[in-house]
Amino acid sequence: MRRGKIFLAPCIWANFEFLEASLSKDADIQRQSLTPLENAAIIAALYAAEAREKKLARQVVWLQVAITLIAAGMAYGWYGTAQFALAVLSGGLVSVLNGTLLAWRMSRTVLRSAHATHDSSGAHYQLRLMYFYAAERFLVVVALLGIGMAVLKLAPLALLGGFVVGQATLLIAQLILSRFKTEIVTKNV
Repeated sequence: MRRGKIFLAPCIWANFEFLEASLSKDADIQRQSLTPLENAAIIAALYAAEAREKKLARQVVWLQVAITLIAAGMAYGWYGTAQFALAVLSGGLVSVLNGTLLAWRMSRTVLRSAHATHDSSGAHYQLRLMYFYAAERFLVVVALLGIGMAVLKLAPLALLGGFVVGQATLLIAQLILSRFKTEIVTKNV
């Protein structure tokens, strides 16, 4: 019986040492994790900022649609022809599509950058993606405006006018809405 106790005591002691070692390893793992407890608030803030950017992009696109419809209605009222109003509407819709592509590709770039490595090749890859997306948007706009002018025989001045109104709305809405959102956030802090 005495042998069993002597034999049992080292096993229990060894188990305590193993348990203590595993607890210290867990503490080391927790200290080496990618999201330390001090940075947990930063991650939530980043998700909130991303959600605000997506909401801002949707608001800008809907504002582009509304201004394009108003411009097409005004063109119809001034010139009285549906052909002219349709050309303004088509140009504005090309601009809306451009804004939608911009918002979609920006969200895709954010998703890719979250999974990309943080070395210089990852940064070069991101830069190449941004150039590719800009070229893609340019070619889509040129192709759609060309189709509107050459195939659909829409009035070129009205088509380009609608496009300019839509692009101006895109720029102005992003400036005003982002400034307005920044003022609200800074006042609440």
